[in-house]
Amino acid sequence: MNIIGIDPGKSGAIAIWDGGIDRVVKCPLSVDKMAEEIRKIKNIKNTIAYIEKVHAFPTDARSSAFKFGMNYGEWLGILGAMRIETILVTPQAWMKYFKEKLNIKLPKEKPKRKRKLKEIASKYTDKSVTLYNADAILIAAYGFIQETKRKEK
Repeated sequence: MNIIGIDPGKSGAIAIWDGGIDRVVKCPLSVDKMAEEIRKIKNIKNTIAYIEKVHAFPTDARSSAFKFGMNYGEWLGILGAMRIETILVTPQAWMKYFKEKLNIKLPKEKPKRKRKLKEIASKYTDKSVTLYNADAILIAAYGFIQETKRKEK
């Protein structure tokens, strides 16, 4: 089974789990390139996507919020068009899983939290982990764990 982990922001990434993190890609800048990355997946019929369910903040500029929403919607449209089952997962849900598993507290300050998530993500892959792709890697790992639990039931 393949799991796609998507951090949908323009500064996000996608990570593909196929027996481990097989591929990590910074979020492509166009819809065509986004779809192209999904088409590269082998055995796409046996694929589930976990995408971070996020929203723009009231403090975001209108144009930034609009661009963010567009990117999120484009991912949902691509996955829907390719008939890939899509699970929306909040940042709180996937982060809570890792906090409990590792018995840690994540820092409240975003830069420190991002660095800690990068450190955790590096334990799940031999690929280069950056602040941009750490969330996608952890979302894919979380998705794999959830799907494994679901199959066991």
